[in-house]
Amino acid sequence: MPSALSLQGLTKRYGTLTAVDRFSLEVERGTVFGLLGPNGAGKTTLIKMLTTTMRPTEGDAYIEGRSVVSAGRRVRELIGVVPQENNLDRYLTARENLVLHARMHGIPSRDYVRSIDELLELTGLAGRRNDFPDTFSGGMQRRLVVARALVHKPRLLFLDEPTTGLDPQSRRALWEHIRTLRSEMTIFLTTHYMDEADSLCDRIVIMDHGKALVDGSATELKSQFAPPHIYELEVKRDAERYEELFRALPVVTSLERDKEAFRIVLKDEESLKLLLDSIRSGDIRKICTVEPSLEQVFLDLTGKAVRE
Repeated sequence: MPSALSLQGLTKRYGTLTAVDRFSLEVERGTVFGLLGPNGAGKTTLIKMLTTTMRPTEGDAYIEGRSVVSAGRRVRELIGVVPQENNLDRYLTARENLVLHARMHGIPSRDYVRSIDELLELTGLAGRRNDFPDTFSGGMQRRLVVARALVHKPRLLFLDEPTTGLDPQSRRALWEHIRTLRSEMTIFLTTHYMDEADSLCDRIVIMDHGKALVDGSATELKSQFAPPHIYELEVKRDAERYEELFRALPVVTSLERDKEAFRIVLKDEESLKLLLDSIRSGDIRKICTVEPSLEQVFLDLTGKAVRE
């Protein structure tokens, strides 16, 4: 059986700039796959090639065994796309937006009438089916965009930063909806929210400069790349003196200070005693262990500089 998604040396060049560089990847069916990367890493270009809106310079990709280069029409029948923008038709009602999508895919009305009603119910929009998208909140519009992408029952669903700009409640609601889909299709997710990738994705690839840097589950990446001995410590007084003292300790490999609070990375677990012995009795207000985070892995691999 073919993979849901197979990338074979996929490359895109713009003159002397290589946006995606010989990218190869296999994604199994039924996987929630996350692609992470800073701005300019090549994510958008990669997705455009996979969704057949841009031709690769070299290489090919296969959706359920169909080539994005030579079988683009068939690929478009197999995929659903939730873009970054809410590109709904503002002059059509919620239900009419879904009906238009169904007709564009050539689905007979006898087949789509019931499924559209089910999708509106599933996304919590049944009561607003006859309202126009401009009257919806951002979260409701995003749910309608997801519903539209599901009308033709795709085998592979692309979610390109689906929760950008949503409030926490709307984000969580969309997360729950995505979880209900994982048993029915393969999901390809891009996001700038590390907690979203950590919560939803079975497998994650972090890319930069057009290439994959690491590949694994969130747990594997945090275990392999995030520093294991991180502590947050807050002192009651003399923060400047303690910063100088901590930086001089050989067991401290990284130190960040914000007023009286410190974020300290130690060489090993035994180093904690030496750190505590350097602090006067009664000067500690708080100390706690920090669990490794996917965000720390991301920053360590791609850098902390702001990208344009």
